[in-house]
Amino acid sequence: MAVACSQASAPLGIDTVIFDIGNVISRWDIRFLYEKLIDDAQELDWFLENVITPEWHFQHDAGRAFADTSKELIAEFPDYADLIRVFHPRFNETNPGEIDGVPALIERLHDANIALFAISNFSAEFWPNFRVDKPVFDYFSDIVISGEEKLAKPDPAIYRLALERFDVAAGQCLFIDDRLDNIEAGEKLGIKGHHFQDAQALERELVALGLLG
Repeated sequence: MAVACSQASAPLGIDTVIFDIGNVISRWDIRFLYEKLIDDAQELDWFLENVITPEWHFQHDAGRAFADTSKELIAEFPDYADLIRVFHPRFNETNPGEIDGVPALIERLHDANIALFAISNFSAEFWPNFRVDKPVFDYFSDIVISGEEKLAKPDPAIYRLALERFDVAAGQCLFIDDRLDNIEAGEKLGIKGHHFQDAQALERELVALGLLG
């Protein structure tokens, strides 16, 4: 597989950009869904700290089926069965829109012939419905979804798999993620990391690396 390179040579030989998705391209928080369903603020906080938690949801990113995880959780919290059951069919409501400025940067990178890929901790069940009608992902040559591979960041194995599948070397890649532990895991393999804060800081990094003019 041939990898597209930038028209201008970038410092450090970086010619490929690998994005995370949640809270880099798309806003994501479980609260976005459940604040619509639980009116009491204290109950909402308790529910998000004890029932539907990021740690519980991570099981889906790692490859477990929602049918199994929800059954277990309902057994533990039967009074919240209905709220647990809606998590899958209404998952897209935890992703209410894109991060300001990032889709435009992706389009500019594509127009500059920079190779674009993604590695995302994402449920294999939830991904297809999330992906629909999101043209920003059309710019990506390939996307590694953790739930499909049953490997999740920051496990080094998912980075190695991605590099092999993308047919790129670690040293030619910039990896953008909102979690520092994921960045550090990639850096241990030789992938330059950018700890995402906002589109403006990312743009400055991309310009400094010669990936954008």
